[in-house]
This record gives sequence, C-alpha cells and structure tokens, in this order.
Amino acid sequence: MRPDIPATDSQVLANHFDVAIRREDSSDISAVREVHSAAFEGHEQVVDLVDALRSAPGAFDCVSAVACVGEQVVGHVMLSPCRLDAPRRIVDVFALSPIGVQPEYQGRGIGTDLIAYALAAADSMQIPLIFLEGDPDYYGGRGFERADRIGFRSPSLRIPDESFQVTTLSAYEPWMIGTFVYSETFWTLDCVGLREPAS
Repeated sequence: MRPDIPATDSQVLANHFDVAIRREDSSDISAVREVHSAAFEGHEQVVDLVDALRSAPGAFDCVSAVACVGEQVVGHVMLSPCRLDAPRRIVDVFALSPIGVQPEYQGRGIGTDLIAYALAAADSMQIPLIFLEGDPDYYGGRGFERADRIGFRSPSLRIPDESFQVTTLSAYEPWMIGTFVYSETFWTLDCVGLREPAS
C-alpha cells in the first residue's frame, strides 16, 4: 500500500488539533525522549533505542519524524536501516520502530499520520520494504500485513508470527523474499521479540 502523503512536511487535522508532521531536528531530541518515556513507561530500552539508532552506522540515513501540536512534540516515528537476506542479494530495507504518541494525545489518529509520513518518505527513497513488530489489528489498517504469509522469515523465534509485519512499497520486486535482519543496535539493546518473564 502506497500512502498519498508526500515525504515533505504535512499538516493534518486530528480530532480538532492542528497537527504538523515534520522531520525531527536536533532541538527535538529531549522532547522525543519524553514522548517515548511516557508512551513506553517502564521500558527504558525503547527510549535508549532512538538515541542509539540516530548515531548507529547504516547503509543510508534513518527517517525520524515528529508530530507537533503548536510547539509541543506529541509523537515520534523512526525508520532505521536493516537488511533482507534474499536469495539474489542483500536488500536494504527499513524497520519501523519505535513509534510513540503522548498518552493524552493517543486515539486521535496521530500515530496513523506518522506512519503514513514514514511510508511516503521511505517510498521516495526507493526503499522497497518496511518491517515491524506490532499489533496486526492496528497495523493491518495502515498498510501492513503478516510477513510470513508472503515469503518473509522472522529474525527471531521470540516474535509471534502474527506480529511480524511488512509493507511493500513501489520499489519492491517479487524476488525480494527471505529473512529480515535487524541492525546490530536492536540486538545490543535487546529490542527484538518478547523475552520470557524472569522466574
């Protein structure tokens, strides 16, 4: 599914709030941490993941975008370089993680707008695929589908099959199947799949 939102800054209306979606800049870094600290309370590795991905080496740049109400950053999404181990060759792809919205602004379509912005940005970069781990009911309505059903293998047995999601963009070709490989940053911070509770 290709979104119609261009990969430039966009203005949307989310339940009576004027919400601007734009690329993150250096002045947003602390506000982005606050968004994820609130959205993922008790999971500080998600907050650390954003900072680590910004500075991690990659084949191409991350896409990092914020949603703002006035001057306040209320949401954030990040796409970071990963790989698909396809039979023909290694393919550069994106992982969508994390995405977060301040709790008081959730349920207003801001997450949907951030995802659409991210997909359009990736499409403009000729990235063929975006992978994520997430709720299929939520992401299924936003252009994603279960990845194992269309030829992709998960990077970890700890990712539930139904949560391993993918969307294909305009640069995708049918031979691009195989195993999705997260960048080292996700493994270092233990942000892949679900760990069993400590006994």
